[in-house]
Amino acid sequence: MLSQLVYVSNRNRNCTEEEITKILTSCKRNNPPLQITGVLLYSDTKFIQMVEGESKVITQLYDKIKLDVRHSNVRMISYGPIKEKSFPSWHMGSRKIVGSLVDFKTEISKSDQEVFNKILNGQEENGVKVLGLLKKFF
Repeated sequence: MLSQLVYVSNRNRNCTEEEITKILTSCKRNNPPLQITGVLLYSDTKFIQMVEGESKVITQLYDKIKLDVRHSNVRMISYGPIKEKSFPSWHMGSRKIVGSLVDFKTEISKSDQEVFNKILNGQEENGVKVLGLLKKFF
């Protein structure tokens, strides 16, 4: 069964841009054989990631993600079955958020901006809202 998982975490200070490059390189190498797709948003202080694939593979991946020392306070926002992937050809898309400069693909409403701020502060737990907002980045 296909599943989708979204989590937020705090990026540790020792997680440099070089480490981000390593994360993305690893995803692009390891995800295709496991049929994992998804996106990673990151700032100087936060990670927001959505991954999708077979349920067992995603739960095993999340167990590994939680142990990664490059971030802390990993908090699952949503996890559940899906009918189809939201990002089927993205083995790991990424976008950096620099300060308050947020590069959305489309204009966002005030309510979407509020959801985004809640996500960054670890306060938003509605997976549908989070996914809708993630899609506006890509």
